Amino acid sequence: MTIATSIDNLPAKPRSRLTKQHYIGFFGCWLGWVMDGVDSFIFALVFVPSMRELLPASGFEASAANIAFAGSMMFALFLIGWGMAFIWGPLGDKWGRARTLALTIVVYSVFTGAAAFAQDVYQLAAFRFFAGIGVGGEWALAGTFIAEIWPEDRRARAGGYLQTGYYVGFFIASALNFTVGAHFGWRAMFLCGLAPVVVALAVRLMIKEPAKWEVKEVEAKKGAPLREIFNSQFRQRTLVLTVLLMCSIIGLWAGAVYAPTALTQLAIKAGYTGTGIPQLVSYSSMLFSFMTIVGCLTLPFFAEWLGRRKATALFFVGMLVSILVAFGYLFYQDNALVPFIVAMAFVGYFGGNFAVYSIWIPEQYPTTIRATAFAWAISFGRFIGAGVNLLLGWTISQTGTLGTPVAATAFAFAIGLAILPWAMETKGKGLPE
Repeated sequence: MTIATSIDNLPAKPRSRLTKQHYIGFFGCWLGWVMDGVDSFIFALVFVPSMRELLPASGFEASAANIAFAGSMMFALFLIGWGMAFIWGPLGDKWGRARTLALTIVVYSVFTGAAAFAQDVYQLAAFRFFAGIGVGGEWALAGTFIAEIWPEDRRARAGGYLQTGYYVGFFIASALNFTVGAHFGWRAMFLCGLAPVVVALAVRLMIKEPAKWEVKEVEAKKGAPLREIFNSQFRQRTLVLTVLLMCSIIGLWAGAVYAPTALTQLAIKAGYTGTGIPQLVSYSSMLFSFMTIVGCLTLPFFAEWLGRRKATALFFVGMLVSILVAFGYLFYQDNALVPFIVAMAFVGYFGGNFAVYSIWIPEQYPTTIRATAFAWAISFGRFIGAGVNLLLGWTISQTGTLGTPVAATAFAFAIGLAILPWAMETKGKGLPE
């Protein structure tokens, strides 16, 4: 009698069981990332009314061109602050993920709340810069933390789930604008940004340092992580990831940041007046956020099925096409308000490409330099993004239109597609020790 056993007939290996610490750790990081999203999107929603008040107080006319330019400067400074957030990576590798994560939340909360008391554009710019430093550190620490505590067979999905928090924050910011902002003004919106201080305290009390980091703690404290991510072993992957993040940042930030302004212009053209305009913008922003959350939730399935590179390529193509259609074509058509909102929903969905980095970056670096590599990759592109925002603001002020300049940012994804063949494919590989 011959007994043959087919691998195909073997029972599937059960998925790892999640413990209370897995859930608590994830929720703490996710909640911090939600508050990050709220902070990041608040200014996109209120920069027009804030500039109308603060520009005259600073000696400038509150003209449409000046508002657009000043807004772009504010976004640029916020991104420069976010770019400075690479400092959090080495701190996370040396001090621990949990305590550094809590500190980043405190920093962006305090300076977001302080923005409510700005008396001129210069004070607001300073507060946004320092808030950006805090916001930029949260993703790197949270992404590293989740990758290190969740079981290997659930880690990829956890990365996608984590990224939804940022866009849930967009949704909450839109809801706040619909309620608090519409009735109490832009200063009240910034005051809402103080809430994450409570989250920071909860994060510090609830979550423990990952066992992987504790094992490598002494080694991490002795190393020079910023230098190590550019040694011969890691240089190519660091540079490639940095460029890919830069492409994602330029494309999505331009589309997301200028969408409320574009919608405002289209709403006025369609006959909306008064509170109907911010309410329409809020509804549209909520749809955008919802679709991005869907993108974040579905991307891990594509990443596990197609691999990290092909999944990224799929979402990059989607971003390129949808941004071109929304800003390059529909923005200039008559009766285009609804089609523009639909196109922006697609921009939102494919904007979920950011979720791939929470999966992909931790897979390419060992524990002793993982947070540093994550923070560097997501930070450096902000400097380029800041330059692009300055250029956009200048171009919009010179041309008197925002559609074509914003549409041009879609070509950042063409650069990303050209770079992807040099990216390291990590599908099926475990987290390096």
